[in-house]
Amino acid sequence: MLRNLFILLLAAPLFLGCGKDPNKPTVVLPTNISTQISSNFGEVTVTVSADNANFYKVLFYVNGTPTTQVSTDGVATYTFASSGTYTLVSQAHSSETDFISKTETIVITVSTGTSGAPTTGYESPISYPNYSLVWQDEFNGTSLSSDWLYDIGGNGWGNNELQYYNNQNINLSGGILEITAKEEAFNASNYTSTRIKTQGQKSWKYGRVDVRAALPEGQGIWPALWMLGDNISTVGWPSCGEIDIMELKGGVGFNDRTVYGTIHWNELGTHAQYGGDKTLTSGKFSDEFHVFSIIWNQTSITWLVDNAVYHTVDITDPEKGELHENFFLIFNVAVGGDFPGSPDATSIFPQSMYIDYVRVFQ
Repeated sequence: MLRNLFILLLAAPLFLGCGKDPNKPTVVLPTNISTQISSNFGEVTVTVSADNANFYKVLFYVNGTPTTQVSTDGVATYTFASSGTYTLVSQAHSSETDFISKTETIVITVSTGTSGAPTTGYESPISYPNYSLVWQDEFNGTSLSSDWLYDIGGNGWGNNELQYYNNQNINLSGGILEITAKEEAFNASNYTSTRIKTQGQKSWKYGRVDVRAALPEGQGIWPALWMLGDNISTVGWPSCGEIDIMELKGGVGFNDRTVYGTIHWNELGTHAQYGGDKTLTSGKFSDEFHVFSIIWNQTSITWLVDNAVYHTVDITDPEKGELHENFFLIFNVAVGGDFPGSPDATSIFPQSMYIDYVRVFQ
């Protein structure tokens, strides 16, 4: 009897040891995970951050199979071999088995596109804190999506422009949209070009717009990335409002290296405008790709080149009410007109604007 009791007493600690270890620390999971993603012709860099994280993992998926990179600073880089849409999973770890994650997709273009397009330049992130990507066009494929329409005609377009807009001076190849201005006679015009728009298809009120583009150059060349109010067909211009994300006045000196960001509106029955400009310290905007952006909210519009702010305008004045409505996008290359003047003997044709992508965040 005493022997049996002794055995039970020896076994008791073994039974108690199967419970929770009071000496094991409580796991604290990371919180507030966020990511920034940038890509440059196949090479993708992911930067992950989170509170209370000890290390990070980023999983790059190709055909369902992940390549995992471990990082203590949250930065991971991977090069995709071909164009396509890929899944990325970012993990913030407190331990090997304790982590939180964020899953995202990214569209990759490996080819540098049209042969005349530059192969270098600034690349913007695919995401921003406190914004969601609501629409994009990476121009993969060989034709425009149904989100785009053409403007056709040669009526001067209110600016005494010299070109006739058709639907032919456009090319999509390798993820690059090319719009070309040519010196050729057509329908009483001496120049042709193309102008595309999302009118009636896609429009937005407030947000951030990024357009990665390499610009044409030369006297009389006028590339533009801009927006008009949805109600232009009923109220006309400038009562519909206009937001110029980027315009360039081609020509020697400062012209080929200066871009302008401007708003237009109706001020007490009269056309009003206000804007700023950004000049490169060296080179021209035709040398490589740059990202032209606006950040537009209830109080202001800010213009950026390569994510550097160069101009901001307050839009809280009641007279600027048209700048608080939905706007659609327009991309074009004009020839001549009141802004750049006419081509001259120094002008070289054809001239192309290359657009890598457009992305809208809200």
